[in-house]
Amino acid sequence: MNRRPLFAPSYSVTPVAAGVASPCVSVCTMNEQTGLCNGCLRTLDEIAHWGLYDDDEKRAVWAQLAERRAQQAR
Repeated sequence: MNRRPLFAPSYSVTPVAAGVASPCVSVCTMNEQTGLCNGCLRTLDEIAHWGLYDDDEKRAVWAQLAERRAQQAR
């Protein structure tokens, strides 16, 4: 007996957001002393402009985040 799936979508699933992922970790509080988000270590400008940045700009922010994390670890 051949079994057919009860639900067989007739469309292909594609990711909603392509490109460089956001560094947001949903801990959205700003540190008044550093001017950085306590969760992702981005500035308000970086957060506000993230959706406008191209992938190269987003990668540049990621590189800065790595430097910021390293500085915090010291």
